[in-house]
Amino acid sequence: MRASDHFRAFVSYSHADARFAHKLHRKMETYRLPSQFRKGSTSVETGLTDGRLGKIFRDREDLPASQDLSQAVKEALSSSQALIVLCSPDAKSSPWVSQEIDLFRSLHPDRPILAALIRGEPEESFPEPLLQGREPLAADLRKEGDGWKLGFLKIVAGIAGVSLDSLVQRDAQRRLNRVMVVTGGVLVGLLAMVGMTMLAIQSRNEAQLERAKAEGLVEYMLTDLRNQLKGVGRLDVMSNVNEQAMSYYEGQDNLSDLTADSLERRARILHAMGEDDTNRGDMDRAITKFVEARRVTANLLQRNPKKPERIFAHGQSEYWLGYIHYRQKKWPAAEERWTSYQALASELTAISKTNSKWQKEESYALGNLCTLSVVRNDKNLDNDKYCEPALDIMVLLRDELPDDRQLQRDVANRHSWLSKFYDKRGETEKALAQLQISEDLLLDLVGQDLRDMESVHLLMGVRMVYAELLLTARRPQEAIQKNRQSLQLAEQMVKRDIRNQKWRDWQKRAIEFDKSPSK
Repeated sequence: MRASDHFRAFVSYSHADARFAHKLHRKMETYRLPSQFRKGSTSVETGLTDGRLGKIFRDREDLPASQDLSQAVKEALSSSQALIVLCSPDAKSSPWVSQEIDLFRSLHPDRPILAALIRGEPEESFPEPLLQGREPLAADLRKEGDGWKLGFLKIVAGIAGVSLDSLVQRDAQRRLNRVMVVTGGVLVGLLAMVGMTMLAIQSRNEAQLERAKAEGLVEYMLTDLRNQLKGVGRLDVMSNVNEQAMSYYEGQDNLSDLTADSLERRARILHAMGEDDTNRGDMDRAITKFVEARRVTANLLQRNPKKPERIFAHGQSEYWLGYIHYRQKKWPAAEERWTSYQALASELTAISKTNSKWQKEESYALGNLCTLSVVRNDKNLDNDKYCEPALDIMVLLRDELPDDRQLQRDVANRHSWLSKFYDKRGETEKALAQLQISEDLLLDLVGQDLRDMESVHLLMGVRMVYAELLLTARRPQEAIQKNRQSLQLAEQMVKRDIRNQKWRDWQKRAIEFDKSPSK
């Protein structure tokens, strides 16, 4: 190794983790930053202008055998701009890893050290020197953590000095663009391709195979890719794909010609697209998709009315249509759809009383009717009929599955609606107590993962309602403080995705409360 060599990063690891280190090394040396970040990626050290990160030093075994190992490692560390430590129980017990951390920190106290957790829990996997001094930037590459894709982008953002949120968005957009280019014949000329196949081959089986491939790609982009973007609060980059996929489905009116698998996939995609439209506040587009989804799920249910999966799918269509009516304050229409949803959910639990998924659906359905009875200000609010049963079911499920974060969010949400029930009945102190339970549950979730935007969203709403109820209880100073906590969260969320209409509505509500003279 020459003294003039420079490395963008030095990867320190235990040789028990050599295979993972090799994978990371190969990926980093071939990865290119999205074009928006390349202007700042050229350096004297790397001399690169194509967006590549630069040379990554990985293996001590790459060094010449005749060279003094300690001196060679010191030279490599000396010429590295960052240190990446692959953390595992073996890494924690490795003297090599600890020495490399100490040496890098002594040579470059101002350069970043990135901890990448690949096995084990942090307390059993972080080498001791890593925990000394300032806290290292950490990426959790485990499946139960950030996962490979997000964890890798965290590392790239750390050594490239760019915003993680921006990098995730741009990288997702680039992946999407690549898929769009590579599969242009699928998303743009999808119907033509299937049609040509059918005409040329005159084979129904071949045509169905081509359709399945095409729809599988569409479903990936509108489910898996969408969920990755949803996790960091960015759904705006999916708009073009949503509309092109919708154009494809609008061309298929005769459902009797489609297989059950094709119809089931179609319904899932329409539900996902409609939800995205709802989050952007575009109710006209959303209801178009949900009406079409209901037509599809009704067709499936008619084919096999006793199959639980068909009952569940149609229940989702009924829920979403009811939700649109609810948002539009069309109470009778919302009640009709949600009553149907509740009947379908009850049918599922009757089929299998121990199925947690079906029990959750029944809680959701009862909760919707509780919500509707509260917001439409029914004169005879019946807590035993909807509100408390919905909460009771969800608490039992949460206790059975304590690691399910969605169940924890659901329990917090049901407490907040029970608070509104008590508020409508004039029982302010009971209402405040329920909100406090909800806030505590959500604070615990947000404290565990600041990227959990669904929990942050719920916490923002609970604090806003809490502020309004405190004002009703003539506790204005507490109300002001709670509202400003809500507004702070709203501003952070809107900054993350300005096109999310739900978040913008909450922000507007908090701003108006802050300016209200009634305080």
